[in-house]
Order: sequence, then structure tokens, then C-alpha cells
Amino acid sequence: MGQTILLVEDEESLISFLKTELKFEDYTVIVARDGKEALARYTDARQQIDLIILDWMLPKLDGLEVMRRIRKNDDIPIIMMTARDYIGDKVAGLDNGADDYITKPFEIEELLARIRVIIRRGKKQADSPQTNYQVADLSLDTKARQVHRAGQIIQLTQREYNLLLTLLKHRGEALTRDELLDLVWGIDFVGQLNIVDVYIRYLRKKIDFESKPLIHTVRGVGYTLRDDDANVEKTE
Repeated sequence: MGQTILLVEDEESLISFLKTELKFEDYTVIVARDGKEALARYTDARQQIDLIILDWMLPKLDGLEVMRRIRKNDDIPIIMMTARDYIGDKVAGLDNGADDYITKPFEIEELLARIRVIIRRGKKQADSPQTNYQVADLSLDTKARQVHRAGQIIQLTQREYNLLLTLLKHRGEALTRDELLDLVWGIDFVGQLNIVDVYIRYLRKKIDFESKPLIHTVRGVGYTLRDDDANVEKTE
């Protein structure tokens, strides 16, 4: 199955054209027509989105501000798309986190080529997986399959290990129970949703016992693992 692209553009004719061309190339396309909708779509479908094509001039919130907000927590590939052809604008876009910049009007072949380059670059990075994860004094080594907290080895079951690894891979992200079920137990799991809560309790007893809590409950969402506990609900 092809990659998923979030297309952020307010011109209907261009949306229609790009959707048709991208779908023909086997991309799944999610559309947002203003800056606020872009952030909402990004938040709702972050786990599925592989790349963002982001117009600069947008209603409600311009593309540069959308990119700045996304870049606070995410390095997802972004191609800026704009009619502004000034060197200063290109520099501003790239300096604020754009991976590439394309000026309207453009040939669709050029855009498709830029998309392929960025996705190919991301695939190469994914093919060299990270083996060591660290948050505060908690570390996990996937090669040795060892977990340490404050210098002490933590013994985990396979399911607890997989849950912790998932939280570490998504450190700082608020993951819902459904997302954790899919990532740790698999999409075909038919048990009770509260199995996630049960294993979070197991992890907390082993990881956070007599140490600064790193696993937090995000009210109304799910769970996150991070060192900074701002804007989350502390739990016992």
C-alpha cells in the first residue's frame, strides 16, 4: 500500500488536480483547506501520515505557523508549496523546518520527484533502526534486550517490554488505548480494552517505583512517556 500524504491547500482546482495525480501514483491523500484544519488532521492521523505538502498562504493560520507548531514535536517530512518566489521566503521556509520548497506554478513531475526523494530518504533512515532509547535515567537497549532505571536492571515480561518500547519510540506523544492495542497487541486483538491499563500499572510498578514518574496519564486521551510532566495528569 502506498504512503499517506496530508495535502494542505485552499484552492479547490489545485486540490482536485493534485488528489487525482497523487492517487494515480498510489498515494493516499488527506486534505485540509486551512491552517487550523491542517493541525487537526495532522493530530488525528499522525500515525498514518508519511509526508505533508503545505501551502504557505492559508486561511485562519498560515503555512509557516502550521509548520512551526508541527516542528515543536515532530520531524515529519514537509514540502512547502507557494506562489512566493522570493529567495528570502525560501530561506524562511527551510530555516523553519521545511524539507523542500516548490514554487507555483510547477510541473506535477517535479513535485512527484521531490516526494519520491524525501520518502526514499526516510526509508533509508527507517532501515537503520535505533537500538538505544533513553528518557531521563531510563534506558532500553534493543540489541541486548535490557532495560535499566537509575543504573538498575529492570526485569520485564515480553508484553511489558513491547509496551515500554512502544512508549519510548513515541516519547512525548499521547497515545490512545486503541493505538497502544494496535501497536502492542495487534489490530486483531479481541480482548478487553482495559488490558492496556493493566499493563501500564505493571510497568509503573517496575519502572516508576521509588523513582520520578515517567509514564503519565493524559486526561481523556491515553498515556505518554516523557521526562517533562507538564500538561498531564499525575497518577499514583
